Amino acid sequence: MELLELQIESVIFVSSDPLKLDDLIAILESYHKEKVDRSLVLESIDNIKSKYNGDDYAFELVEIAEGYQFMTKGAYFPIVKAFLNQMNQKRLSRTALETLAIVAYKQPVSKPEIERIRGVNCDHTIQKLLEKELISIEGRGEGAGKPILYVTSEKFMNYFGLKSIDQLPTLKEFETTFNEIGEEIPIERMISDLDHEIKGE
Repeated sequence: MELLELQIESVIFVSSDPLKLDDLIAILESYHKEKVDRSLVLESIDNIKSKYNGDDYAFELVEIAEGYQFMTKGAYFPIVKAFLNQMNQKRLSRTALETLAIVAYKQPVSKPEIERIRGVNCDHTIQKLLEKELISIEGRGEGAGKPILYVTSEKFMNYFGLKSIDQLPTLKEFETTFNEIGEEIPIERMISDLDHEIKGE
């Protein structure tokens, strides 16, 4: 029983999303190669909840979104907020934001097309976005040289709270990002407006 609890605890801990009971049981059965008693799993989950309810732990096991996930206790929200604020200061550069916006609205899009819209070389920027897992490679185009095609990634979708790319707000095409008096519309504002519109702020 104790081993089962530790196994359940470890699986829930590494899951980035709330882990549904049926999925948890399926994982356990796949690992043990035998049927796992559902009531034992539920009992183990209750024991884990009780274990982390004490003041010795800064996090707890909660049932959320039809699943189970470890979350920080409310008393520690201020320090977590301070951490998140510091992390948010490490924002993408203007160049990266422009390139990400182009990929979001023109995907699948090739590097030559991105560079045509931006008017500058984008090798370094595209590599950085790939490293940050905000974009991914979709395949190759049909044009000359069969250029690599880029699309936004699942991480991009999760950040903006999108279920599908169709939920992106309608914005002007990025190759014509100029207003009536010829001033460039800040890409940062476009991304900010996108974020706020999706979140209903």
